[in-house]
Amino acid sequence: MAVDLLLGLQWGDEGKGKIVDVLTANYDIIARFQGGPNAGHTLEFDGIKHVLRTIPSGIFHPNAINIIGNGVVMDPVVFQREIEGLQNFNIDIPSRLLLSRKAHLILPTHRLLDAASEASKGKAKIGSTLKGIGPTYMDKTGRNGLRIGDIELFDFKERYRALADKHEEMIKFYDVELLYSLSEMEEEFFEAIEQLKQLTFIDSEAYLNQALKEGKTILAEGAQGSLLDIDFGTYPFVTSSNTTAAGACTGLGIAPNRVKDVYGIFKAYTTRVGSGPFPTELFDEDGATMAKVGNEFGSVTGRARRCGWLDLVALKYAVQINGVTELYMMKGDVLSGFEKLQVCTAYKYNGEVLNHFPYNIEPENVEPIYTEMKGWQADLTGMTTYEELPIELKNYIEFIEKELEVPIKVVSVGPDRTQTITR
Repeated sequence: MAVDLLLGLQWGDEGKGKIVDVLTANYDIIARFQGGPNAGHTLEFDGIKHVLRTIPSGIFHPNAINIIGNGVVMDPVVFQREIEGLQNFNIDIPSRLLLSRKAHLILPTHRLLDAASEASKGKAKIGSTLKGIGPTYMDKTGRNGLRIGDIELFDFKERYRALADKHEEMIKFYDVELLYSLSEMEEEFFEAIEQLKQLTFIDSEAYLNQALKEGKTILAEGAQGSLLDIDFGTYPFVTSSNTTAAGACTGLGIAPNRVKDVYGIFKAYTTRVGSGPFPTELFDEDGATMAKVGNEFGSVTGRARRCGWLDLVALKYAVQINGVTELYMMKGDVLSGFEKLQVCTAYKYNGEVLNHFPYNIEPENVEPIYTEMKGWQADLTGMTTYEELPIELKNYIEFIEKELEVPIKVVSVGPDRTQTITR
């Protein structure tokens, strides 16, 4: 058996949670392979909106096992609140959720370090969500971090103290004013650690490879988006992990030859949260309309998302580096009502026309080259088949497919799991 991957192809917020929820019925195991609790995966069904941060999006399906892989960084406090938020839905968390011992822990001082670092940058801020994710990954690569498996060790608190003391010295270096009570934060942290011990810790790479031997089906769930990848994203305005397909191998302990299908999720337009270059960003009424109709606010942070036209240069790049085999287009319904649509098909880069994604896409270097297309007026939210969709939308879909050379298999026409059209 093979592992299928589900990834975001833009700057995150593409709607991965909804699609994982839709696909889970086809899989035995849903495994999250990177990222931390800054990623809010939103699922909507039965009139209820759910926002998951760390827990894989298959948790609402009784027959699926959900695994938090070794590539994830976890904040026990946020995680505990997330579990508490699911208590009213009759979910047997201990039987459905397994945690990799190799996943790293976000400490209270990681969050403080994040805040101090960002505050010290002034106007050069990268737009961190201040969840402590960057400093946790820094400790991971610096070989200082604490992992879930360390909770089982007799000297865990001593290990915690040594690292937290080091962090406090680093916070002083930034010379910024932070108002906090570390003792209160630590009390909450250790209470959450005790709750964490009630769950099952596993050697996830052994578990997953054994599951493959037994013929189990696995869907690897990514967080954030490909353009936020630490290597291939718009550095330094990126996240701290590999959000692309390769990250699934290192974040779960599966071999590359085990990967079969790669499902790439993208919006019918483009959004970005926080700082960083965004060639197709709109500052006019069209951008404001996208934000309003699409409810473009972060599900975890509440931050407004910047909106713009679909960028096929960036999308083609993400398809290429991920080896995408199927595309899922989200939020087609948000574009209903636009008379004309613009699609970026190339960049003017320092006077030269480029069709590939260059090293630097800052606005002084890049100007988008657009193809204009006719919009559609129909309300898509009640449509259930591809045949019902307006011809202008079908033309839009087929144009994107031709440019990307990958089929669009799913078109989402609303936030609910039922508002999903399969071609």
